[in-house]
Amino acid sequence: MAGVTTRRQAATAQQEKNATTVNGNAAPVMEQENAPRDILDDLDDDEPAENIFLFYPNLIGYARIILAVASLYYMPIHPRTCTLLYSISCLLDALDGIAARAYNQSTRFGAVLDMVTDRCTTSCLLTFLASAFPRWAILFQLLISLDLASHYMHMYATLALGGSNTSHKNVDKSRSFLLNLYYTNKNVLFIACFLNEAFFVGLYLLSFSSPLLSPSLLETVPPSTAAAIHQGAQVNSSILSMIFANPYSAGALEMARANKMDSFWPWVITGVSFPVMAFKQVVNVIQLVKASRWLAEGDIEARREARRIAKRRQE
Repeated sequence: MAGVTTRRQAATAQQEKNATTVNGNAAPVMEQENAPRDILDDLDDDEPAENIFLFYPNLIGYARIILAVASLYYMPIHPRTCTLLYSISCLLDALDGIAARAYNQSTRFGAVLDMVTDRCTTSCLLTFLASAFPRWAILFQLLISLDLASHYMHMYATLALGGSNTSHKNVDKSRSFLLNLYYTNKNVLFIACFLNEAFFVGLYLLSFSSPLLSPSLLETVPPSTAAAIHQGAQVNSSILSMIFANPYSAGALEMARANKMDSFWPWVITGVSFPVMAFKQVVNVIQLVKASRWLAEGDIEARREARRIAKRRQE
């Protein structure tokens, strides 16, 4: 009995030693791959089984995905419905972090789910903008590439060189003051992400309301074109049609034509959020450059170590 108690005490000490943060939240995570086998056996006996996929923050993440898919479903023709669904999905991004801290349910799966959802939803919106404003398509394509490349390289560098339990949000000031401020200050992070999305949402609304940006709004849709949209332009799956109202139905198309949008507020949204969007792109560039340099430093050190090992073997 004393031996069991000793091993449990050792397990507790090992768990406290390996406590770290994931996704910027103070949730303990044990490095199980480095723990002794007998410690893990005792933990399996004492600790209740947890289903990470059903943690509250991750359930919120699934809700974000459903709302994002629904917004894409309405995106081609119903800007108000799409904007509402897309905005709720983005706002829930803050709620999952609050839930993770409140219920002590921060996980690496949740952190990756959150980042992947952000990248995918923004990329889908920018893809639509590239088709809505073909003259600026290359700019939107470059923004998608920068967003994906900077976040992928930053996370890969963090995991490869900082350790598997290191959060991508743990950026030391010595490496980058701006990245440290961006990732460690929750207010800065929320405002930057929210207004960055708001800028692109504003552009999306302007594609339906501003003849200055979309001269095609001044053109009358021929009856044959309207009929083609109604009869053969549906690209949405039958599963989504069963869940959500068909945006290409006769009634929905008539409502979309009747609900003409005013461009005043979309212009206000884009004007106010533009500086923050530009700041977010600067952060992405810095993040890409810093991650590249960090990986290069790791490669140099690994090559030096390899040469040292080869030299010892020769001796």
